[in-house]
Amino acid sequence: MIGVERVYDRSTGKGGARFLVERLWPRGIKKESLQMDGWLKEVAPSDALRRWFGHDPKKWREFRCRYFAELDKKPEAWRPLLERSRREKITLLYSARDTEHNNALALKEYLEVLLKKKSA
Repeated sequence: MIGVERVYDRSTGKGGARFLVERLWPRGIKKESLQMDGWLKEVAPSDALRRWFGHDPKKWREFRCRYFAELDKKPEAWRPLLERSRREKITLLYSARDTEHNNALALKEYLEVLLKKKSA
């Protein structure tokens, strides 16, 4: 199972491994206060893609396509998440205000498609 959680929200604390999937460290969060198992900067969208998207819901569909294309080119970045999610629950941590259009949700979708392909 793959969960998604905003770093500014109170943690659900339901166990499993927790990974920050942002290129930039979240503002106002102390590293020691964020309970996580790793910070995976390289799995986040490129700076150019992040700036282009700007959390504009109208660009969500295209953002996902572009982000998935970036992910396709760097399996070494997301493969540890995929392998870990086969063994235990993982939670993808993000910092965006937009809870419906963010890279953690897109990454979750990407990984879940890969998990379904492997189990089929």
